[in-house]
Amino acid sequence: MFGSEPAPVAGAAPTTGSRFSRALNRFVTRWPARAAVLVFVIAALVFAGLLSLPIATADGTPTAFHDALFTAVSAVTVTGLTTVNTAEHWSLFGEIVILFAVQTGGLGVVTLALLLARIVTRRLGVGGKVFAQEVIGASGLGDVWRLLRVVLLTTFTIEAALMVVLVPAFTATEGSFGLGLWHGLFYAVSAFGNAGFTLHAEGLATFDGNFAILIPIMVGVFVGSLGFPVFLNLIRARWVRKQWTLHTKLTLATTLILFALGAAGWCVAEWNNPATIGERSVPDSIFHGLFASVMMRSGGFSIVDPAMSSPTAWLFTDALMFVGGGSASTAGGIKVTTLAVLFLAIVAEARGTKHVNVAGRRIPVSTQRLAISVTFLGATLVLVSTSMIMLTNPVGLDRALFEVISAFATCGLSIGLSEELNPFGKYVLSVLMLMGRVGPIALATALAVRQRNVLFTLPEERPVIG
Repeated sequence: MFGSEPAPVAGAAPTTGSRFSRALNRFVTRWPARAAVLVFVIAALVFAGLLSLPIATADGTPTAFHDALFTAVSAVTVTGLTTVNTAEHWSLFGEIVILFAVQTGGLGVVTLALLLARIVTRRLGVGGKVFAQEVIGASGLGDVWRLLRVVLLTTFTIEAALMVVLVPAFTATEGSFGLGLWHGLFYAVSAFGNAGFTLHAEGLATFDGNFAILIPIMVGVFVGSLGFPVFLNLIRARWVRKQWTLHTKLTLATTLILFALGAAGWCVAEWNNPATIGERSVPDSIFHGLFASVMMRSGGFSIVDPAMSSPTAWLFTDALMFVGGGSASTAGGIKVTTLAVLFLAIVAEARGTKHVNVAGRRIPVSTQRLAISVTFLGATLVLVSTSMIMLTNPVGLDRALFEVISAFATCGLSIGLSEELNPFGKYVLSVLMLMGRVGPIALATALAVRQRNVLFTLPEERPVIG
């Protein structure tokens, strides 16, 4: 019939489209972690192209590519570092692009893993299955479409709840329902995504003392940093603690401990600093400490300027940023469960215990080795990036280290260095943000796939340690 597709001819050469489809399937099948990195790179380039358009800026002039790429990567990796002032530089179109990039990045790794897992039994090999399980954090994939629906429903429900609370608060502050609606939507997505982007030139310092805005944002960041595996387990267990997985228990316990230690440590470091909380009341100072503690592990929002903090607070913040939040969350860093496993292994070694046991479970040696590997990868990336920044820019170690760890941990707290760096330095941080977002997952997948049984045992000999 007229307009119908011609029937395929037996033995005919494959079309370019079919060859590309097969090549793509082979690539995803063999290297799923690399496919995830490629997706993030493509997304960053697309959003960078949009932000480079004149319509994306407030004054109608094109943005330099290194600044557009930096902003796009920061948004896609839900970091929040910026080289230009978001409120002053970008137009409404540019802010909408950033919002979509943040939402895409927040769901990116988990959604991609679930979609790849959907075809595990038919097309993906061991690498694809392990990749999906490492990202999702579950021992079994189950009904992937159902998991995907739960992830999407959880995300949009929490963001909607934050928006419902924030819109009236912003409307009352801005004096306009339109601005209140837009700001409520933007900050709800940015908070749950742990992105740290703000639409005000002075950041959240504009709302210092406005608890109707600050508390919902703080809660949104805290919840978003827990991770989808925790959400999925809590939903399945119906909040019955006996049915919580070890991952959920470790994530919640370590997060609460770091939250308390972070608030106490930051308050002690800044208690006498007049540029931050030195001249505030005790209740106000404690709230600032609690707020800072949540943000230091990935949120990126700040009420006081981090550049005005003491060097002690910088060092303390460096440590918390490096740890980050929960696995398969919008937070970055080496993750709280990695820290928990390392700490438990040290305690077991100190006690002379052969196995690492916690909460009635034994943690496999392979998991302990993986925690060491992820930590070493993070430390190496930070070391190399800090060296490259210092070699190409006139900046001291303390400032360079702070900004580099913030980029690796996709935290977003900044002392203003990102804006001062030359284009090469901005590219270094851009690559680091991308590596910090997907690097630990890719490493975990590669190590898990390469595990193999060895049918012989070599003689033991212990080198001197310590």
